[in-house]
Amino acid sequence: MSVGPLGKDLLGLEPLSADQIRLILDTAEPFKEISERTIKKVPTLRGKTIVNLFFEASTRTRVSFEFAQKRLSADTVNVAASGSSVSKGETLVDTARNLEAMRIDMVVIRHGASGAAQFLAERIESNVINAGDGTHEHPTQGLLDMLTLRDHFGKIEGLKVCICGDVLHSRVARSNIWGLKKLGADVAVCGPRSLLPNAIDAFGVTVFDRIEDAIQWADALNVLRLQLERMQRGYIPSLREYNRVFGVSRERLARAPRDVLILHPGPMNRGVEIDSDVADGPQSVILNQVTNGVAVRMAVLYLLSGGRPELAEAAKGGQR
Repeated sequence: MSVGPLGKDLLGLEPLSADQIRLILDTAEPFKEISERTIKKVPTLRGKTIVNLFFEASTRTRVSFEFAQKRLSADTVNVAASGSSVSKGETLVDTARNLEAMRIDMVVIRHGASGAAQFLAERIESNVINAGDGTHEHPTQGLLDMLTLRDHFGKIEGLKVCICGDVLHSRVARSNIWGLKKLGADVAVCGPRSLLPNAIDAFGVTVFDRIEDAIQWADALNVLRLQLERMQRGYIPSLREYNRVFGVSRERLARAPRDVLILHPGPMNRGVEIDSDVADGPQSVILNQVTNGVAVRMAVLYLLSGGRPELAEAAKGGQR
C-alpha cells in the first residue's frame, strides 16, 4: 500500500481540502498530453496491479479508469458483480480480501450502497478509489467537471455554477457541490422540489425553482439526467412534462445574458433534461469532460500510489 499527498484513499471530495483538490487538478494537466501521443503509454505505474470492482453497470467511468490505468502501464483486472462470486452470495469484504491475497495494490469500486467505498477502505490495506457509491459521492466525476470549468474560464473562484435536474439521486451533484464550494464557486441547484433533497439548504447552495431563472444567473450549467432506475414512485408527472418545464433548450439559452457553458456527466436522456441541439452545440463541453476524465483519473492513480506532484511532468516521460 502506498500513501501519497491525498492519504490512503479517495472516497469523496467532502473530506478533501481546497489545496488537495487543486493538487489533483494541477497534476492532471501534464497527463493530458499523453492521450494525444501516437503511443499513449508511460511506465509510471509499471508493476502496480489495480482491480476495477464494479457492482453497478458503467461504461464511461469504467472505461475511463481502465484507459487511465493502462496509459500509466499498470496491470488491470475488471470484476463485474454479475460475473463474480458476489452473485453466489459472497460479501463485499470477502471478495476484496481474496483479491488482496493475490497481492493487488489498488481497488476502484462502484457500488449501489452509499458508504460502500469507505466500508471497504477501512477493511483492506490496498488503496481504494470511489467510482460512485449510491447517492453519496462520485469524486473523480466532480474533479473532471471542475477541470473542464477551469480549462474554459481559467478559474473556478467566483464562477456561478448551477446543477440542474435529479439532484436527489445524484452522487455527481454532491461531489460537485463540495468541490466547487471549496474552490470558491457560487453553486446553485435547479429542479422540481420532488427531485431535490429535503435538506438541500444544509448544502449552502442557492435553489432555483425555474430553469429560466437558473439560466439567467449561471455562467455554467451542469445538467443531470433523470435517474429513472432509482425512482420507485412518481417523482415527476411524465418525461414530456419534465422537458417542457425543466429541459435545457436552445431557446431558453438564447435568452441568457451571456453564453452559458453546458456540462453533462452522461449518459444523456436527449429530449428530456437536455435537447440534442444544446448537447451538440457550441456551448457544450460534454466531450471535453470525457477527455479530461482520463487525465484526472491518471492524476488520482499517480498521487495515491505515492507519486510526487512536483514530478508529474517528469513522470509522463516516454515515447511520443
